Amino acid sequence: MRKNEITHLFAKTEQLASERLLFRKMQKKDASDMFDYAKRPEVTRYLLWHEHPDLTYTKRYLAFVEACYRTGKFFDLAVIHRESNRMIGTCGFAHIDFSNNAAELGYVLHPDFWNCGIATEAASRILQYGFEVLGLHRIEARYMKDNLASRRVMEKCGMRFEGIQRGLMQIKGRYEDIGVFAKTEED
Repeated sequence: MRKNEITHLFAKTEQLASERLLFRKMQKKDASDMFDYAKRPEVTRYLLWHEHPDLTYTKRYLAFVEACYRTGKFFDLAVIHRESNRMIGTCGFAHIDFSNNAAELGYVLHPDFWNCGIATEAASRILQYGFEVLGLHRIEARYMKDNLASRRVMEKCGMRFEGIQRGLMQIKGRYEDIGVFAKTEED
């Protein structure tokens, strides 16, 4: 599928749903909820970004995200917990390789929702959306070697382990070994 087709499909997606979750584009009104998890070192420990230093930073980030949605350069969604109607994280595509019809799945959750299947539910729904709606051929996910919780999410979603790439990325001043899982439309 070509870039303009995928960006058009993503742009017109208003909301997705799973059993316990809703997915929609992030909005400035999500700032307090996002800051509540993005400020925590335990959340950002295995991520490429540092904790948000204050609510103003989160608000500026969300304004940036809204602009990126308008230009078709952002493919990540807010994860809304249905019961509390609270934004508890994000899940979507960190990167889309349009020429190869492939994407990289990414997710982050508030620690109050760790170890209860929410990350697996969110990732599974976004995988389904990527294959069935966006028409992707391959979706991969990466994790820092020590992040076993994220690895388990990938396994539970039916992704296949492809290996560890040693010292692949410099993250927060250290070279990290990165594990890769993937799923194709044939899987």
